[in-house]
Amino acid sequence: MYTKATLISALLAVAEARFGQEQVPVAGVQALSNFGSPGEAATLAGSVPGVLLAAANPCDKLTLADKIVSSLGTDPSVIVAAQKLVAAEQNFNPFVVSVPNICGDATLPATTELRGIVPLVDPAVTGSDTENANSATSLQTPFDATGLSVGDVMKAQGFSNFTIAGATANAGASSSATTAAAAATTSAVATKCGGSKATSAAAASPTTAAAAATSSAASTTNNNSGSATNSNSTTQAGAGAVSDPVTGTFPGFQASSLGLDFGTCTPTVKFEESLNGRKAGEFTFQAQDPVVNKGQQEALNPNIIFNRICDQLVNVCNAAADAVTACRSAQTSLGSGAKDASTANAWNTALGFDGVNINPDNAPQAGLVGHT
Repeated sequence: MYTKATLISALLAVAEARFGQEQVPVAGVQALSNFGSPGEAATLAGSVPGVLLAAANPCDKLTLADKIVSSLGTDPSVIVAAQKLVAAEQNFNPFVVSVPNICGDATLPATTELRGIVPLVDPAVTGSDTENANSATSLQTPFDATGLSVGDVMKAQGFSNFTIAGATANAGASSSATTAAAAATTSAVATKCGGSKATSAAAASPTTAAAAATSSAASTTNNNSGSATNSNSTTQAGAGAVSDPVTGTFPGFQASSLGLDFGTCTPTVKFEESLNGRKAGEFTFQAQDPVVNKGQQEALNPNIIFNRICDQLVNVCNAAADAVTACRSAQTSLGSGAKDASTANAWNTALGFDGVNINPDNAPQAGLVGHT
């Protein structure tokens, strides 16, 4: 009996040793105190353990990694810390479950530099040697993650011993009804997965999600004249006009003047002061269409928002291939552009929405740079 008890104690000790994984990325985020607002890095670091606990939704850590970049900027040291969070092992109790839980939301992470990175898994999981080697490789050379969730990337690299949480990519919807269902599902999942202030507030006030879902479902009705015809549907069913305290004002579906078929979405951006409670004088970018920006916090870096828009065109909007190509081309050209209104205007013009109001919420404009 003594031998058996000793063995059990040893096994429990090994399992307990794995439970410290939630602390591993904390120091790297804490070290970013020179970036963002005073105390912001420490606050973000304090959020790390919670998203790596065994019971946490695996999408939460990806949303937090995006938030680290959107809040602290794109300095290489910030990107590295966020990448290590994406690659971090989530706590895992092999006495309770046999495989890890992985995020299946193809829109996360939204930050280009964070995509294609796969996480470590507990050594007790069958196939962990392959996955942990892939994780180390992905931090040096990210895998192709175009239109793929983290779970999809892991499978593509030879590891599939896990369960999925969150939405899976649905780029091949064959009808407007399917597209509407995908948009509604993705919005609901993003609410569950999002760890930002915007997502939390959206969960408390679901007006936008309900409006977007209702509008998407109304695939046989369209009050927006001049909309392009989607090759997979008989009518456009873009989000209707929305005014929401979290996602802001959206005038409704608009068609591209260039004839690009963006499916059920409008890929325009806004550039406003104090979005989502940010301090006075701080201007950030955000997608205007609530179906596109669902689950994505506003960002100082335009490329984060541009990448989100292009991903959503594939994942939930059912956009045509040439429209997605145009979006990626605009992202390449403008993603590293000036962090001011000129970049927002240039983006909208490049996709066929010249002259779109980039301040639909009538936010204060004092000190706005590049506003036209």
